[in-house]
Amino acid sequence: MSRLVYRVEDLRNYVIRFFLKHDVPLEDAEIVADVLISADLRGVDSHGVIRLDSYYGSRLRKGLIDPHSQLKVLTETPSTLALDGGTGLGHVVGYKAMQMCIEKARQVGVGMVTVRNSNHYGIAGYYAMMALEHDMIGISFTNSQPLVAPTYGKTRYLGTNPIAVAVPAGKERPYVLDMATSIVPIGRITVYQKAGKKIPEGWGVDKDGNVTTDPGAVLNGGALMPLGGIDLMRGYKGYGLALWVDIFAGVLAGAATGPEVGKSDRPANVGHYFAAIRVDAFRPVDEFKAEMDALIQGLKNAPKAEGQDRIYIHGEKEFELAEKYQKEGIPLMKEVVDSLIASGKEVGVPFDLTPIREID
Repeated sequence: MSRLVYRVEDLRNYVIRFFLKHDVPLEDAEIVADVLISADLRGVDSHGVIRLDSYYGSRLRKGLIDPHSQLKVLTETPSTLALDGGTGLGHVVGYKAMQMCIEKARQVGVGMVTVRNSNHYGIAGYYAMMALEHDMIGISFTNSQPLVAPTYGKTRYLGTNPIAVAVPAGKERPYVLDMATSIVPIGRITVYQKAGKKIPEGWGVDKDGNVTTDPGAVLNGGALMPLGGIDLMRGYKGYGLALWVDIFAGVLAGAATGPEVGKSDRPANVGHYFAAIRVDAFRPVDEFKAEMDALIQGLKNAPKAEGQDRIYIHGEKEFELAEKYQKEGIPLMKEVVDSLIASGKEVGVPFDLTPIREID
């Protein structure tokens, strides 16, 4: 599978130019670019620039996303906020909402913020990780367009509804769990389809509810499976997690829920939930980080299964990949580059970047 490698800053600057063309203010365009490029840097390419036009540009041009992303406070207490995202870009809405959440936690120890009337916000982990530099634990949920069949169902009813938790450590890297509550995000199915590859068995079902390895069958009338897959593999646990996210980010926030999220012909009304927890509200930060280090080191030094030489902590692979790509450039599949060229031509922002090299 051939890929073209681009400089990080070249891609970032292109994304900024793309959003400026859509009347997004510079500060907000920089936020969106940082979230999207962070996804590609961390290897979550299903949520990176592959989505530039299909999720964001096209909806901006249709008037379904407000390029100015104006937040409105609905209700507020010392520790909580309920916000209306004003149909703005989810990345901008999420970034500003998490900033407010962190400020609440700074003042009273814990902050919680819900957002209604927003849009797809990229990788959930970005917002949870915003808390790390403040010695806080960050949490981020979002609901999303229906793509997942409930256990024993065959139609799309719930979104991939990700959960992200970021916890600071001392000498070790932070713990960063960023996962869909489906077995994979829909973008991963798209990546396989663009690459002409079969998906692993158990990732999705066709329109009749049968497990399939054809990404096209999942994308065209089928559905993703919840985390865990079929009932025998306890997929109802993933189904339960997805529903939990929809309750917090949808019902509690006052956003759309279930199959009403992300309709193509009207504003998406995506909902988000954020939380920030100040570690020193519970115990001294140094003690906490020392115990986090000990826990992480204990796991990494635990006996390995036959044929394995390393145990990873959540987020570790992504941090290492980001360091690598920051130095060497971000690889994009040729199919993704072709889509960027096509959408760039359509909107008048030519994707004319020169790749560093081509790799297999």
